[in-house]
Amino acid sequence: MRNLTYSRRKSSEKVFSIIFYFLTCNLWLWALYLPLVSAKKKELHIGGIFPINGTGGWQGGQACEPAAQMALLDVNNNKDLLSGYTLKLHWYDSECEPGRGAAVMYQLLYKDPVKVMLLAGCSTVCTTVAEAAKKWNLIVLCYGASSPALSNRQRFETLFRTHPSATVHNPTRIKLMQKFGWSRVAILQQAEEVFISTVEDLEERCKVAKIEIVTRQSFLTDPTEAVRNLKRQDARIVVGLFYVVAARRVLCEIFKQKLYGKAYVWFFIGWYEDKWYEFGLEDEGINCTKEEMRQAAEGHLTTEAVMWNQDNRTTISGMTEKDFRMRLHAELSKKGFDIDSGRLPEGYQEAPLAYDAVWALALAFNKTIEKLAEQGKKLEEFSYTNRGIRDEIYNALNTTSFLGVSGKTAFSEKGDRIALTQVEQMINGTYNLLGYYDTENLIMQWYNKEKWTSEKVPQDRTIEKTVLRKVSLSLFISMSTVAGVGIVWAILLILFTYTYRERNVIVLSHPVTNTLMLIGHALCFVSVFLVGLDGQFVSESMFTIMCTLRKWCLSIGFTLGYGAMFSKVWRVHRLTTKNKSATKHKIQPWKLYLLVATLVAIEVIYLTIWTLVDPLRRVVESFQPEFPDDLEEDIRIMPQLEHCESYHNNIWLGITYSFKGLLLIFGLFLAYETRSLKVRHINDSRLVAMSIYNVAVLCLITTPVTMIISSQQDASFAFVALAIIFSSMITMGLVYIPKVAEVIREGNERSDRSSAPDGGTTKEEEERYQKLLSENEQLQKILEQKEERLRQLRQKLEDKNAIRKLESGDDDGDPAAIKVDMVTTTEDSKTKDIASKGGD
Repeated sequence: MRNLTYSRRKSSEKVFSIIFYFLTCNLWLWALYLPLVSAKKKELHIGGIFPINGTGGWQGGQACEPAAQMALLDVNNNKDLLSGYTLKLHWYDSECEPGRGAAVMYQLLYKDPVKVMLLAGCSTVCTTVAEAAKKWNLIVLCYGASSPALSNRQRFETLFRTHPSATVHNPTRIKLMQKFGWSRVAILQQAEEVFISTVEDLEERCKVAKIEIVTRQSFLTDPTEAVRNLKRQDARIVVGLFYVVAARRVLCEIFKQKLYGKAYVWFFIGWYEDKWYEFGLEDEGINCTKEEMRQAAEGHLTTEAVMWNQDNRTTISGMTEKDFRMRLHAELSKKGFDIDSGRLPEGYQEAPLAYDAVWALALAFNKTIEKLAEQGKKLEEFSYTNRGIRDEIYNALNTTSFLGVSGKTAFSEKGDRIALTQVEQMINGTYNLLGYYDTENLIMQWYNKEKWTSEKVPQDRTIEKTVLRKVSLSLFISMSTVAGVGIVWAILLILFTYTYRERNVIVLSHPVTNTLMLIGHALCFVSVFLVGLDGQFVSESMFTIMCTLRKWCLSIGFTLGYGAMFSKVWRVHRLTTKNKSATKHKIQPWKLYLLVATLVAIEVIYLTIWTLVDPLRRVVESFQPEFPDDLEEDIRIMPQLEHCESYHNNIWLGITYSFKGLLLIFGLFLAYETRSLKVRHINDSRLVAMSIYNVAVLCLITTPVTMIISSQQDASFAFVALAIIFSSMITMGLVYIPKVAEVIREGNERSDRSSAPDGGTTKEEEERYQKLLSENEQLQKILEQKEERLRQLRQKLEDKNAIRKLESGDDDGDPAAIKVDMVTTTEDSKTKDIASKGGD
């Protein structure tokens, strides 16, 4: 019994021990399990929109999405950040299409769980998402959006971005233009909002900096015509704003249009991946080879906000820039990108921005959690209608500042990233860093590593050298020398006329008229100097005065020279064409001088009216540009030629040519009418007629030809000068050489003979001629008396015949009529005999 009791006691203790051991083990397990349960983190969900695929726009999500995943991993593993929380990313591909971006945003919002914040890339997608997200009280953080339009806080109330605005490039571009002395640029843009707003900002800055925008060309998909227009506008410095797919099309067209090389500088966007111009050529249907693309891309400049930390300092993630790059390369290699061959995915340059964007939102969440804890609230309580929590996130993000792998990350009041701008140049197929520009402090750090094809900074335009077409100096000197000889000859002939003014050979040629003619020719010779004077001798202000002098000198000279000869021919015509009753009225010399004075007075009045009403001025005629033989010089020569013109020049010239043309034609007519006449009162009339032929023909030929070749300065001057010189020289020679020869032949003796070539007369012949004229006048009077007597007899006879007819009705065989006829015949015979005697 005792043993049984003992046995039962042992069994009870054993069972109790087992139960105790089991309870002890379970309590230990619960002790281990409960802390694990309590340590489980709460999830904060983030919506992500990455442009990865697609045929246009920016597919930067190829590198930015892996970078964002790396940041999530690093943030979630950081024990000092977001204690008790973990971030989880839900993302979709937007293909950089705003419509698809809106669709995936709605898919994120209407699909649980609630997203606390949105990450987005591509400017067009960010514009759509940010404008709509405010309706759900969502903060949008863009890692790859540079559109200046996104800086509008009224339109995008909840937008922040780690990618600087595209306008951050414009101050850098302006600084570079000023540095290299470019004041004339062109713009080529893709028709997207991001580029349109960037160009608007650039235009405003160029206006302030006094930089001319010669043209602004835009295109949607095909840049062919836009690039051709750049060539037509002679654009040399071109700012190109387009996505990388369009950039390849532009570059190919640049090669085809030869808009590259030493004379051109292109500004491209710096966020294209390296070797961007060599990839996708066949897939995108670009009809250029890689070598042609490399050739066209050589030397272009890029401006881009600094997206990689520039020193080797450890960033907030515990990595340096080099560490991040190595990790990123490893992640991209896992996704199939051949990093070792240099084929970097699109968005590689923006990958640090996506990485830092995740860190920025994590730091903002961390601050928000602390603020909400003070209010007794939790971040996980966020909903699309909870504006209070959204405002706390907004304030926290607005004050976030840290050193990331993209450099210092902070946001302005407009939500824009504050960053430096770097400038690079493609040299031998590689981008070389030229310097940095701090747009906030306006400080440029420049390394002077730029290289140009021609070893000098390209010009912003083809230098247009205005070259004034001038009369050849040798031609001017030769024509002026001949004209000078003509002036001296005219002066010597005037002295000759004065010296031998009492000689009959001079007296009978009207020396005063000849002197006027010589003065006129001397003025015409002076006009040769004035016609040849141009910009190489006189200034612009003096050129106008010279135009007036030229007009007056040539017009008055022509009127005096030609008018004097015209008066002589006119006198000869008057002397030889008057009827016999008028020959007794001789034309006095003063009438001859009056005719010349009248022509000169008309000319002076006309020129005075022209000068006062519509004076001549300097007018420059421009010609087609010419290019020098030295192709190394980027110069275009713009030829110009000076003319003397008035505002209504054609009207004045029409009046001038009409008046002088009629005078020339009338002179030709008079010269033709008197071609075979010999008049002793003007012993050189036939030579003067020949001179008029000479002057008239040369003037009628010179005037139209000169108008045709007026744009050829040498030919025009030579033609006018030779016409003036020949007409004047020939005229003076014809009129004066016979006189000089006669005076030389006679010596110093005062001859009574006139040696005119058209028939000389002695003094006795002159007296006989005067006597015969006197007798002829007397006989004319007798003839007039006889004719009056005959008229009276005829009248009487007619009266008698009329009476007889009335009496008998027949007058046949009338003896009285026969008698009257006989008397009439007798009187006529006597008259003829008297006339014949007078003619002898």
